[in-house]
Amino acid sequence: MATAAPVGTTAAAAYASLKLHITPEKFYVEACDDGADDVLAIDRVSTEVTLTVKKDVPPSAVTRPIFGILGTIRLVAGTYLIVITKKKKVGEIFSHAIWKATDFDILSYKKTMLHLTDIQLQDNKVFLSMLNHVLSVDGFYFSTTYDLTHTLQRLANTSPEFQEMSLLERADPRFVWNGHLLREFIAQPEIHRFATPVMHGFITMHSCSINGKCFDWLLVSRRSCFRAGVRYYVRGIDSEGHAANFVETEQIVHYKGSKASFVQTRGSIPFFWSQRPNLKYKPKPQISKSVNHMDGFQRHFDSQIISYGKQMIVNLVNQKGSEKPLEQTFSKMVNSMANGMVRYVAFDFHKECSRMRWDRLQILMDQLADQQDEFSYFLVDSEGKTVTQQEGTFRSNCMDCLDRTNVIQSLLARRSLQAQLQRLGVLHVGQRIEEQADFEKIYKNAWADNANACAKQYAGTGALKTDYTRTGKRTQWGLIMDGWNSLIRYYKNNFSDGFRQDAIDLFLGNYSVDEVEPASPLHVKKDWKFLALPIIMVVAFSMCIICLLMAGDTWTETLAYVLFWGSASFGTFAIILYNGKDFVDAPKLVQKEKMD
Repeated sequence: MATAAPVGTTAAAAYASLKLHITPEKFYVEACDDGADDVLAIDRVSTEVTLTVKKDVPPSAVTRPIFGILGTIRLVAGTYLIVITKKKKVGEIFSHAIWKATDFDILSYKKTMLHLTDIQLQDNKVFLSMLNHVLSVDGFYFSTTYDLTHTLQRLANTSPEFQEMSLLERADPRFVWNGHLLREFIAQPEIHRFATPVMHGFITMHSCSINGKCFDWLLVSRRSCFRAGVRYYVRGIDSEGHAANFVETEQIVHYKGSKASFVQTRGSIPFFWSQRPNLKYKPKPQISKSVNHMDGFQRHFDSQIISYGKQMIVNLVNQKGSEKPLEQTFSKMVNSMANGMVRYVAFDFHKECSRMRWDRLQILMDQLADQQDEFSYFLVDSEGKTVTQQEGTFRSNCMDCLDRTNVIQSLLARRSLQAQLQRLGVLHVGQRIEEQADFEKIYKNAWADNANACAKQYAGTGALKTDYTRTGKRTQWGLIMDGWNSLIRYYKNNFSDGFRQDAIDLFLGNYSVDEVEPASPLHVKKDWKFLALPIIMVVAFSMCIICLLMAGDTWTETLAYVLFWGSASFGTFAIILYNGKDFVDAPKLVQKEKMD
């Protein structure tokens, strides 16, 4: 068996302890690690970034501690430096500290804003609020000594040269959310140790005990920054084959030096389709008729096979109603591709589990069991030798790749964990994870927390169906909470997701601010009906209520008034609904066509 390369290395670690010194001319970032003398000097006028030493920092500088450089970005007012100002320790992976970044600061290179017009000042303020919005979404993680962007199996199959690379250089670009912000740092290898790659998603770590045997159990979800966005505005794939809401989830076990891992992925149905908000509760999905779907589809699965090996697609969408064409097209395209490395299973989650029959999920688990045994999992023994490799992954999806998907992923992960813990000797022969009450509680809550994190980042609210993930059964209270979350999703998807999408596009570099651009895309003139129709509807509805409360001389007169104003309010509402796309909060920075 091959010997696995070390999963983490400190040879090319980023600096862990930093101080920011601010002068009117420069930002100085001082490395405070033991034995370090490096200082990063950033010229606030020329924006040039150079290395210097501690004695060059002026004593007059204003000093504060920081915990990492997220990067730089250009807005209307010029360049800004984004730094991590607070962090919280999540735990340790193989003695490497893992941190969650909990607060940030956005610092302007320019000392004054007097060079800006009122409109430019307003635009700059909006762009800053977009950056702050992205940074306020929970789930930014980093380590200065461990590569969080790769799975254990990928790290074990790397060369010694790879192990010596800086964290920034070796990171998987799919999962580095500040890759665009660090573009100037990437070009200068001598300053890589000042740059911290940050992933977005979810990490939880638990020290657990079964049969008196202690082991570490971890769950890591990495969100891709390619085709990132919000629920209804980013669906399907792009021309490069990147799928919307693509998340790689890895479950890790560490016991007496042995390490085991099981990887799954989720991602939007990988052809060109959209589902634009239009004020309806569930907009009808539209499959594009003007593009060659197979090109992007093929690219998507080619890259999946290179990264993960064999693919088992688990499609959980409804097989009737508006979701049916998506399932049919997906199935047809897999058959057309005729690739022996890609298999397909469709399971109508809502139909099979209707009327609280959640025990029927076992039908799917039994259907996938042989495939899961064939894929296996990754295992390294205490001597660093690779015992087994994971030969393929399950690629699960529903419409959003959130609620149904997470339920199935947690069941597949539990089955893999059962096999791993038995092989490691933690579980006795015949013992089931479900019987270990303390661990089972930790396991279910962690997967429910993972669902909530992914859902908040994509849909704006917590996940649905987490009562099943947490307790193993569907509850009436869970249904009520799902209804509440669905209402919040409806509001956000229609009235605030345009701003959220713009914020993500700005942060990831899909849109770049042009300082000399005369007309900002932020200033979109609204059609007259956007203001007039809602006002007419509210006035008409109010008059209808007033007429009911303040009855006229005769009931026929009252009825006539009520019918008139009721008809006016209903008619106006119907016109608004018919023109729904004009009333939703749509993205302004990146053209809609580019996101389809």
